[in-house]
Amino acid sequence: MIVNRIADLAFTVGIVVTFYSFQTVEFGPVFGLTPYLSSLTILFGNLELSAFTVLTVLLFLGAMGKSAQIGLHT
Repeated sequence: MIVNRIADLAFTVGIVVTFYSFQTVEFGPVFGLTPYLSSLTILFGNLELSAFTVLTVLLFLGAMGKSAQIGLHT
């Protein structure tokens, strides 16, 4: 149950980062704006990181936990 909560948190924060970066969560506009926002950075955990790196890692952790992949399985 804790694994599922970790995955939910990572996935939710990933969606929030997507909305913060693109002002939408729809696939069309996000994929259309990706080349223009490739240099966007986010202050995350007192580090300045690429928004795409943060977004990718959070969504990947969410998907990994939801499907019980290695690292987030019981």
